[in-house]
Amino acid sequence: MSHPWPGLRPAWVEVDLDAIAHNVRHLAKVAAPAELLAVVKANAYGHGAVPVARAALGAGATRLAVALVEEAVELRDAGITAPVLVLSEPHPDAAGVCAERGIAVTICTLDGVRAFAAAGRRAGRPVAAHLKVDTGMHRQGCAPDELPALAKAAVTADGLDPEGLWTHFAVADDAAQAATTDAQLARYLESLDAAGFTPRLRHAANSAGATLRDDARFDLVRCGIEVYGLAPAPELTGPVAAVLRPALALRAAVSAVRVIDEGEKVSYGHAWTAPRRTRIATLPLGYADGVRRGLSDRLRVLLGGRLLSQVGRVTMDQLMVDAGPDSSVEVGDVATLLGDPARGEPAVAEWTAALDTIDYEITCGLGARLPRVHTGGGA
Repeated sequence: MSHPWPGLRPAWVEVDLDAIAHNVRHLAKVAAPAELLAVVKANAYGHGAVPVARAALGAGATRLAVALVEEAVELRDAGITAPVLVLSEPHPDAAGVCAERGIAVTICTLDGVRAFAAAGRRAGRPVAAHLKVDTGMHRQGCAPDELPALAKAAVTADGLDPEGLWTHFAVADDAAQAATTDAQLARYLESLDAAGFTPRLRHAANSAGATLRDDARFDLVRCGIEVYGLAPAPELTGPVAAVLRPALALRAAVSAVRVIDEGEKVSYGHAWTAPRRTRIATLPLGYADGVRRGLSDRLRVLLGGRLLSQVGRVTMDQLMVDAGPDSSVEVGDVATLLGDPARGEPAVAEWTAALDTIDYEITCGLGARLPRVHTGGGA
């Protein structure tokens, strides 16, 4: 029997590559004349790194970025030859792989200069390096007063090509803290003046910085969450939804239906009591898949053309939905837990608000055991 899900279990993530391409085209237009770098770390924020990378590059992104060398290697193994930047300084043990596979690296330390330059010499081609200066995020990067020495070492090191100099904003998504972003930008400009060399690629803007700060775009902008049609911060959900399209949908087919009487209780702890005789539909996914237990009794599910309430505690592998007393929902009917609100589907922003978190955590948290199905974009 044919069915729409990709595996034996009827629960999966769908990713619309046409939505990715739409978003990248819009962001590239906003960023121009700067280049657009698409951030595809963490399996493209849960969307599938290789298909998303290809869609982004096809739509106008010229570069990619990841968090781990392993993520860059995955792209290279898939035949992707575009420039790929690792956004933190890798361990020196990874230097040889970066040199051999043509992977650009962030460098913040003199030890990093030495390790990656040596790997470049061994490989017979220089390793592309982006020096990072810490202007206030205080996560990675050299201090501004350390940059001149770091830059001098990088520029003079045989085996290294210091093509970039960058920083990262901490609060670019918060208009109330614009003064902090102003201060970071000023420190970055001062660092550019003090570096003692002219990098080919200056970059500071992330998604929020790219769309909100036209004074921070320089030669390259790094877009992450907005590539996926989601917002850098809850207060930006409306503006993002007006121009971008969410690419991800979370779906599952009903695995069981039970009729319960008024007063019957559902799931662990019996925390939910049926207010009337009703039909309970079970969906085969739970907190092991990233549907967090904290969402219990707070989810809406599109099922049978109606938005229904999830009830009882979300369990590790299953959750329950109140389908109503007159429902015609049956086993095999497909439910949507996340999707595009423009189509009446529950939005990632609903989970974000319920959990007091950010869109990033929702999609990144969708488990690897949920197959990713990519549509559009030649998939």
